Amino acid sequence: MNYVGTIFRFMPLALMGTLTLGTYWMVQLTSPNHSPNKLKKHVPDYTLHDITITTLGLSGDTKYRIVGSKLTHYEDDSSSVIENPVARRFHPTKPPTTVRADTGRLNGGISILELTGNATLSRPAQPANQSEPGSARLLMSSASFTILLNEDIVKTKQPVTLEQGLSIMSSEEGAIFDNVHQQLTMVGKVRGRIESETKKGR
Repeated sequence: MNYVGTIFRFMPLALMGTLTLGTYWMVQLTSPNHSPNKLKKHVPDYTLHDITITTLGLSGDTKYRIVGSKLTHYEDDSSSVIENPVARRFHPTKPPTTVRADTGRLNGGISILELTGNATLSRPAQPANQSEPGSARLLMSSASFTILLNEDIVKTKQPVTLEQGLSIMSSEEGAIFDNVHQQLTMVGKVRGRIESETKKGR
């Protein structure tokens, strides 16, 4: 069998295919609309109204639910600006923790929510049980909060005020709230008063 003749018969087709493929990629690389190095602009590409974003825990139950009156998505980094955001953290055995503000920015990975303007964190009162004592309603306020959704942390470096029952404290250096262990740490020099709930009935 003449293999050489067979090879040479198909060479024009192979060359044509190679030239066609090369021409296609040259067009793609030089086209201003398809250049891989084209920089996307930080401009909105879509908006949504009355949004709800839900993140799930490892067991598939709801971990965070974020609602807002309007969401504006940006094409360059896939971040979103949310108007009137409310983020609620659900616990299987404890009352939910709620964080709200005037404006929020959610990163493209849906792992960091930055809240600014009249930011508050609240947790309802918790009744005592066999393993833990009860606690009064908690309210923390600041100019901004950052929620690390994966780490389950709410923090701020801005001046912060904490109210719980009859107690009130403040710090100029911020605070860190651990949602997993329900623990609050105030940073820097803390001022205020701590009073027992038993004084309430006096």
